[in-house]
Amino acid sequence: MRLLKCVCGIAMGCAALVMSITPAAAQQWKPSRTVELVVGSAPGGSPDIMARLIQSIFQNTGLVPNSTVVNKPGAANTIGWAYLNQHAGDGHYVATFSPALIGNRIMGTTQLNYQDFTPLNILVREYVVISVKADSPIATLQDLTARLKKDSQSVTFAFATARGNHNHIVMSMYLKSIGVDPKVAKTVIYPGGGPALTALLGGHIDVYVASPRSMVPLQKEGRARVLAISSPQRQSGELASLATLREQGINAEFFTWRGFMAPKGLQPAEIAYWDAVFEKLARSEEWKKDTEAQFWNADYLLSAKTSEHLDRENTVMREILTDLGLAK
Repeated sequence: MRLLKCVCGIAMGCAALVMSITPAAAQQWKPSRTVELVVGSAPGGSPDIMARLIQSIFQNTGLVPNSTVVNKPGAANTIGWAYLNQHAGDGHYVATFSPALIGNRIMGTTQLNYQDFTPLNILVREYVVISVKADSPIATLQDLTARLKKDSQSVTFAFATARGNHNHIVMSMYLKSIGVDPKVAKTVIYPGGGPALTALLGGHIDVYVASPRSMVPLQKEGRARVLAISSPQRQSGELASLATLREQGINAEFFTWRGFMAPKGLQPAEIAYWDAVFEKLARSEEWKKDTEAQFWNADYLLSAKTSEHLDRENTVMREILTDLGLAK
């Protein structure tokens, strides 16, 4: 009897030990081959820059031993995101994403939705600027407004990378605020920030709607002029000199967010791995320096909070795009 109690006690103890280590063991996943950071746009834009900065930190710190950036531009990011989901359940593939993922579905340009993927994080928040070439006859936002009110077809706008994204929304908000129908404005959509910037500096377009990261350095070099920023109030540091749309009488305020998602069907252990990696990255001094240099606002959320954020953004984006006449 005593022996039976002893055996039972050992068995219970072993069971308890197994139960105590199983959850921890379940979390122990890590990449066994090169990780692909997929970007759904051409090199040179903010998503590409973010992916390459992160890949550099991964490489320099050993946070992720082997990784590479893979550009899959086209079809308003849909080519890159469709490529991501060709690898369902595989944590070796992650992709940049932004409000465009939600906007594309609302506008009917794709059947893909944020619920078709595994959201991992939001890392940064970024405002939008309206800019012209330095020698443009459009010297101020007031000049631009006057010209558009006189002839809405006299100005060519450009942005990257997709119709209905944050750049398009800010452009549309501005036009609507001054009484110009956004749908009739002359607009060119580029597959990435690099080609769009080349077009601006080459004089092929009049107004470029883009990130501060793209335009503030060019303004400092005397090659471009920023007319306005979409923030609710003046920003700090090098952005402090940029007048907001609101302070210039324009009813427009908007920002984009950027982060990473994985294919659908990721296992909890894979999500836990990426949560740990990106939390360490977001807290690192190197990433803090990068965000400051790129004029991004650090604003990171991990997987659980990101899913909640996307649910809220879906409602907000539908309201905005419906108001602008872009929703299907």
